[in-house]
Amino acid sequence: MILLKRGRGMERLLITGAAGGMGRLVRPRLAGLARILRLSDVTELEAGPGEEFVACDLADGAAVRELVAGCNGVVHLGGISVEGPFDPIREANITGVYNLYEAVRANPCRVLFASSNHVVGYYRQDQRLKGYEPTLPDSLYGVSKVFGEQMALLYWQKFGIETARVRIGSCEDEPSDVRRLATWLSPDDFARLVERVFAVPRLGCPVVWGVSQTSTGWWDNSDAGYLGWEPQDSVEPFRNRFEAPHDPDDPLVKWQGGAFIREPIYK
Repeated sequence: MILLKRGRGMERLLITGAAGGMGRLVRPRLAGLARILRLSDVTELEAGPGEEFVACDLADGAAVRELVAGCNGVVHLGGISVEGPFDPIREANITGVYNLYEAVRANPCRVLFASSNHVVGYYRQDQRLKGYEPTLPDSLYGVSKVFGEQMALLYWQKFGIETARVRIGSCEDEPSDVRRLATWLSPDDFARLVERVFAVPRLGCPVVWGVSQTSTGWWDNSDAGYLGWEPQDSVEPFRNRFEAPHDPDDPLVKWQGGAFIREPIYK
């Protein structure tokens, strides 16, 4: 596991969704980026040295404003990260993102918004994307991440709030199925990306594909090259672990969204 050097001028870095899967993976890796990591979730966490915990429901606008106050940067991992009924997704991923950007407008700072590859889930796996193509979400969850990306773009254009819209592939210790040989993002590579987002002199509002090195990738990060982020970890040592489905119409080998294509629209 890498340990990052402390970021210049970072007194307090907020990590929302710190109790979730990605939050647990990257929290120890980001400890060096600021003097204090402010951790937040609806689930209670025990804060360690150099950390503080603030419970917050993203749907509570006043609470989110208090949460963001005094922070020099936000790594926004909070919200719902799977497909499901619309009402919880709306509260966490739509109302919650609006509340976050209103809070950042009151306390200007950079944001890393954890978007998702599921904003383009209905592109085929033989298509190569740069990030400016029309979104083709595969789920209500994917639609909510499209909303988040557009909110980030609006607040950049209208208020100058800089955001890296990072379309996370599959962030886990190791890839867990054949599709993730094209989407795997190592936790260490994600931590390196976070460091670059808060280090570059000018960020803007780029789309960044969150994926480690792979010979079968679908995404082109050249437009975000000015960030200076170069993934160091490779999926190749895991490639022989998985056998592709024989059915060419299986979503795992046809669509970039994989199994999310099969998900129903929940009531």
